[in-house]
Amino acid sequence: MAQTDLDIRRYFKNIFGIRIRNVEPYRIALTHRSITQKDQHFGKFNNERLEYLGDAVLSTVIADYLFHKYPLETEGQLTQLRSKLVSRSRLNKLAAKIGLHDMIATGSNVQGGSIDGNALEAVVGAIFLDLGFKKTYKTLIQKIFLTHLDIESIKEEEVDFKSRMFIWAQRQHKNIRFHNQPTEDGTGHGFHSRIMIGEEMVAESDGTSIKQAEQLASEKAWHLLNPQS
Repeated sequence: MAQTDLDIRRYFKNIFGIRIRNVEPYRIALTHRSITQKDQHFGKFNNERLEYLGDAVLSTVIADYLFHKYPLETEGQLTQLRSKLVSRSRLNKLAAKIGLHDMIATGSNVQGGSIDGNALEAVVGAIFLDLGFKKTYKTLIQKIFLTHLDIESIKEEEVDFKSRMFIWAQRQHKNIRFHNQPTEDGTGHGFHSRIMIGEEMVAESDGTSIKQAEQLASEKAWHLLNPQS
């Protein structure tokens, strides 16, 4: 059921700590495509376009935050942590934790999937449009991620994407192999890994060891092949 403008304003004040200027993008962000709405200014709308925008904004916010918080981490380590924080499963859980599910307007037979996580990304897009990047950054970091997630614990989580890829390949009756070689910087301390499915290169990455390079390449391949994960 669609929320009233007052309900929306109260929710975002209580959970995100913001005072909405223009409620319109928030109404759109909370509207699932199963009940596409009509508006005199926006025409037909649902939250898919805002999801696209919010995904880009969220990725930038998290990347900048991690870049400054962990100055000694490598590019690969930062990429891996960012992926953990903005994964579809993590966003789904985070959206449920902040009660976003109850705010989303959907069709009567729609449930499960990534509705909550997608709506959270759309909400990020709405905040960005309404209040700008600086306020969006501050709100997401202070009111959402630092309040509802233990980033240090998430940082230590081990996600074996290489094993995931082999399981996926087995189920899909495909063959996976890795092509590894030293990086071309001449130091001998880095490795480049390409993950191959048959004769097709699906993803590649660098790492300080062959194991790390294979894991990072596998992570890229996994998210490419499983975009909702």
